[in-house]
Amino acid sequence: MELGETIDEQVNARAVAAAAWLREAHLSGVRDVVPTYAAVAVFFDPLTTDAEAVRQAMVRAREASPCEADGPIIEIPVAYGGEAGPDLVEVARWAGMSPDEVIERHASRTYRVFMLGFLPGFAYMGTVEEAIAAPRLATPRVRVPAGSVGIAGGQTGIYSTESPGGWQIIGRTPVSVFDAIRTPASMFAPGDRVRFVSAGAAPAVRQEAPDEDVRNAIAGRPFAGRPEMAGRRSITVVRPGLFTTIQDGGRWGYQAQGVPVAGPMDPVAHRVANALVGNPADAATLEATILGPELRLETEAMLGVAGADLGVTLDGAQLPPGHAARGAAGSVLRFSRRVHGTRAYVAFDGGVDVPPILGSRATYVPSGLGGIDGRALKVGDVLPLRSADRSPAGSQDRGLTSVMDRLKAGGARVRVIAGPQSSFFEPGTLESLQRSRFTISPQSDRMGYRLTGARIPRASREMISGATFTGALQVPASGDPILLMADRQVTGGYPQIAVVITADLPVVGQLAPGDWVEFEICTRAEAIAALAEQEQCLVRG
Repeated sequence: MELGETIDEQVNARAVAAAAWLREAHLSGVRDVVPTYAAVAVFFDPLTTDAEAVRQAMVRAREASPCEADGPIIEIPVAYGGEAGPDLVEVARWAGMSPDEVIERHASRTYRVFMLGFLPGFAYMGTVEEAIAAPRLATPRVRVPAGSVGIAGGQTGIYSTESPGGWQIIGRTPVSVFDAIRTPASMFAPGDRVRFVSAGAAPAVRQEAPDEDVRNAIAGRPFAGRPEMAGRRSITVVRPGLFTTIQDGGRWGYQAQGVPVAGPMDPVAHRVANALVGNPADAATLEATILGPELRLETEAMLGVAGADLGVTLDGAQLPPGHAARGAAGSVLRFSRRVHGTRAYVAFDGGVDVPPILGSRATYVPSGLGGIDGRALKVGDVLPLRSADRSPAGSQDRGLTSVMDRLKAGGARVRVIAGPQSSFFEPGTLESLQRSRFTISPQSDRMGYRLTGARIPRASREMISGATFTGALQVPASGDPILLMADRQVTGGYPQIAVVITADLPVVGQLAPGDWVEFEICTRAEAIAALAEQEQCLVRG
């Protein structure tokens, strides 16, 4: 729902109010409501709620009255300059004033939090005084420390975690603006007011000690090291594989705090693997990429494999995708070679039982959330399993086959609908996608696929940052599109010309660098019908 096309406090206040109204409406099937600078994005399941009902609710939400910002101002101590602010001198040179004047002007204003995104808990604040509104760095840094305070044009913000970044860093705060074990996890929310206070040595913020389970998850300590692990069902990582992570249905409900959903790249294979062993659809599985791990069962367990055929064997016997088998204590699961597809999912009866972080066990590596220490598995990790309380389903390949059959030799053709900024491009640009073939570059990961080949002409007008969508085709100024995937950032500043339909996301999730991808435009009604058909296949299977 677009409310404007400029960065304006009144427009943003309307967006924040509309988002609050929609959350309080508790619409069935709505999974997330995300306010941005001048819009509100609603994420919902079209199979459990009517899209028209959501649209009508959004129309009513437009009339919600903005709340006046009458709460307390959040003060953030900042050590400006020096190692903490390596760009302060350059910003001062750009502004034609002394570093002390830059500090005084930056700290003299009260800033509004417009939205969160880029990183979990990263607040886009404004508006910076024009005299010190230095542009982004020409070449982004590979590493910006957590707590760094930056300027990018009229915006200012605090890096919530260590990350690459291109903002001008003028200082650093010891305050933890995002903490996954805190409620709420983000210190800021859209509509908050913030003031920076110059402090040479700002005091550290005291935080309560996390729960023991959470401490183990965050620290990455083997779970077997806990006394209560004795006698528990578990598996041991003998070899981690190329990139193996713990994934469940995703971290829904926190995008307004800048937290990505994550979850499986191939949601169908994830569900099939869980169904094979009698798990709920969103139970935690292992997602193995191209070269899978070697795992040892420490106790008897039922396990199921789905998705890509990566040459799985259990104690030397083949275990093809779509099948389950029972392993004894000491049994070893191995992956030998990539036969077809890119990502395989391994489910164990009961599910992998690492502590949930913000309601999910899904691993989000860029910010170190979920799984074990927010990272891929490594040698020696011991993963506990939950108690199994359902009967396994046996072999199941209906939904799995429908996805894997879509993978042609070296690539796939997938369906898209018009994206939220398709009107930003010249007429005919969207239709031209259907005549182009793109190649997934080596610079691709779970956040997104960088595509090469045909270039998409640059948008005819610029956009302000807004919500992003899994499967969206973002088009930067270079014209080389980026296909956003499961670990996408919550917000972005590039226009999205098209979005891969939900039913075809599993197909895209099975592609790898070097594979090709083509696009075919369909209607929203056709997209929902395809999703309903896919769901029926999964239920029947």
